[in-house]
Amino acid sequence: MTRAPAKHQRLRLLSCNILAGASVQRYRQYVTRSINAVLPARSKLDNLDRLAELLPQFDVVGLQETDAGSLRSGFLNQTRYLAETSGMPYWSHQPNRPLAQISHTANGLISRLEPLRVIDYPLPSRIPGRGALVAHFGDDAHGLAVVVAHLSLSAQARAKQLAFIAEVLQDHPHAVLMGDLNTDPHSPEMRHLFAHSSLQPPEHPVPTFPSWKPRRALDHILVSSDIRIEKMWTLPQAFSDHLALAAEIQLPSASIKTHR
Repeated sequence: MTRAPAKHQRLRLLSCNILAGASVQRYRQYVTRSINAVLPARSKLDNLDRLAELLPQFDVVGLQETDAGSLRSGFLNQTRYLAETSGMPYWSHQPNRPLAQISHTANGLISRLEPLRVIDYPLPSRIPGRGALVAHFGDDAHGLAVVVAHLSLSAQARAKQLAFIAEVLQDHPHAVLMGDLNTDPHSPEMRHLFAHSSLQPPEHPVPTFPSWKPRRALDHILVSSDIRIEKMWTLPQAFSDHLALAAEIQLPSASIKTHR
């Protein structure tokens, strides 16, 4: 007897701006700990190890402000380190902003699911160095497209970047956008995104910044209209100046294989 396939499938997602492993717990520490921006430190590795312990709870993890291997990280590819330390089998990264050998900021993806393909897109910006990493899971028709992005501080640049992302996702009925979008969901550029894509505004935005007293919902996990968010929450541990944002979603079909 053959068992009928499940009509729905749940995935657990995590989005985390890790500030290249640095921990900031007060505004003044941006100044008092500014040396951490350019030099490696044991505390950074300890911070990454704490995060790695939690990653196996999730199926797909999006990272922002991870370091691709420079002086400030001790020339460690932090996305790869987190994947290998946590035992997650698949990882990819998108280096964006190299600054000599001092820093090399990147977006990262860690997954227990094998992507069909991963595509790097540079995002429009007056100052180069922003990008979107797009991972495709499952078949093209019914699979899932996951975008990991870290957007600009400028509202004008964000508007162009979100318009670009909307265009990338227009042919993907099952889509997720997660990352540090540097804006709340009611901003004009976010309203434009919702009007020109299948992505939906969150019912209850979750404050993530600053991590020590979160007031602003700058980090988001947005899903298309045919994906249901079962729950959304922040991790209590502060791994950087942003809280990590988690979500459990329900896909409309079991077209993606999971291994736990």
